[in-house]
Amino acid sequence: MSGTSLSRPRSGRMLGGVCAGLARRFGTTPGRMRLLFVISCILPGPQFLIYLILWLVIPED
Repeated sequence: MSGTSLSRPRSGRMLGGVCAGLARRFGTTPGRMRLLFVISCILPGPQFLIYLILWLVIPED
């Protein structure tokens, strides 16, 4: 795990920057994180709601 704090970047984001921020925090690429999110949306669960909550909770750079 990387030592960076969790925040949403102002550049390199598509919607709210949640996937880009998570990717930076966990040391992977934003594209890979977005792909994991899209794949997870196939499964039942509150993924979209979690994304919206993270968008509100994670601070912006």
